[in-house]
Amino acid sequence: MDRKASIDKEKVDPERMEVLRGLPIEIKQQITGEEARAFLHKEPLPDTLIEKLKGYLDLDE
Repeated sequence: MDRKASIDKEKVDPERMEVLRGLPIEIKQQITGEEARAFLHKEPLPDTLIEKLKGYLDLDE
């Protein structure tokens, strides 16, 4: 189990981690683990996360 955690940690995009850390606390509290993982690992973003981040990020990419 520890090995999987370290493997997942290596796949985290450091730039996206900084973006996530820089969000206002009220937004961070609303983000689920699944949404955070998708964002940090450059997976397709759930619609719920896109809605939460609207106004904070340029999601046109």
